[in-house]
Amino acid sequence: MQRRSAATVGFILDAAARILEERGLDGYTTNIIAERAGISIGTCYQYFASKEAITAALIARETEHLCHELDLARETRDWATGIRLAIAAAVTYQLKRPRLAQQLDLAEKILVLSEGQENVQKRAQDVIASLLARNDAYVAENVMLVSRDLVAIAHGMIDSAGRHGETNIDRLCQRVYCAISGYLDASKGIPAT
Repeated sequence: MQRRSAATVGFILDAAARILEERGLDGYTTNIIAERAGISIGTCYQYFASKEAITAALIARETEHLCHELDLARETRDWATGIRLAIAAAVTYQLKRPRLAQQLDLAEKILVLSEGQENVQKRAQDVIASLLARNDAYVAENVMLVSRDLVAIAHGMIDSAGRHGETNIDRLCQRVYCAISGYLDASKGIPAT
């Protein structure tokens, strides 16, 4: 019975992902998700109370590997290597299914996360802040502000690459790292306020 339940949840989440990729948030309803999953709307509601619950589960499933990779980046000894690993994780996630990643990013901004859930961008900011705190060569007055800026720069570049159909992960990682390095070099000594 558990195996069948897990399979049904998988069908629902797979259907939701495909609908988001094809139609975006405007064409994303529980009725359409249930139809695409090949189940009744009643069965869909047995597993998920709402469209938002499906979306939250989909975000958790799709970002699980990214979050794991961000955690590994945080654990590196060298801060620059950690930043490179975090960039690679974000680029790989975005370019794997760019339209889905964009739609989930939009959904995450409007979704009220339940207790214990963390926004992926907030998690990335925390990882970058912890890495910057280990950088003896870079002392920022406000590490959280700098990490927020760095995540915004990376997010903008990576999202744009996905929208434009880029596929070269290594080249995009290099460009993002150059932008972040340039920001870090230029921002030394700038007051946090």
